[in-house]
Amino acid sequence: MTVRPDLKKVLIAGEQGKTVNYERAMGHLGILAETSLHVPDIGDYDGLILPGGGDIDPKLFGQLPGGTRFFDPELDRLQLAVLDAFVMDRKPVLGICKGMQMINIYFGGDICQHLSVSFGHEHRGVDQIHGSRAVKGSFLERLYGESFPVNSAHHQGVECPGRGIEYVQFAPDGVVEGLRHRYLPVTGVQWHPERLCFEQGRKDAVNGAVLLGDFAELVTREL
Repeated sequence: MTVRPDLKKVLIAGEQGKTVNYERAMGHLGILAETSLHVPDIGDYDGLILPGGGDIDPKLFGQLPGGTRFFDPELDRLQLAVLDAFVMDRKPVLGICKGMQMINIYFGGDICQHLSVSFGHEHRGVDQIHGSRAVKGSFLERLYGESFPVNSAHHQGVECPGRGIEYVQFAPDGVVEGLRHRYLPVTGVQWHPERLCFEQGRKDAVNGAVLLGDFAELVTREL
């Protein structure tokens, strides 16, 4: 395949073969997405997606295991190294599910290893759907309005916010569903927009292509 020189490109900091939904969604939006866990030549990419995945090594946020299930310490550290490279270069970052939690940890926040309300959020054969509320004036309210349903497939969640992090979306039970950095082009959602768009669109939840499209516009903008 010949890649157009003007085609914008994002890195997905994940394991090859496990990020097909993200790659396809970004392709629909005219963005080339490549999956790798190597710290890249930043000049080759216009943005970063931190994808969903398993749990996170509790050592990374100063805790002993207490509700954490399956995690990969090496993977977690590789993803943090890639995230650091993009943050230092002030390039756009979008974290999804685990990726949102990794963003919070990177900036010094922590996570709850097992939510007391996890029954309403965990993946039980299929994604669950629940309502949510966006903070007035946030990027998510701009995209979807104040109240909208999203999908859910997690049992951990962010707690204390990291430096510069603002929480901008909440489930009815108080679980944080979205965040942004005050000064950097870094955002995250706890839900999975890549499973709510194009051929995987659903009638009972928002169109994830709106959020991914907003990220695509950000990476195509000349900084």
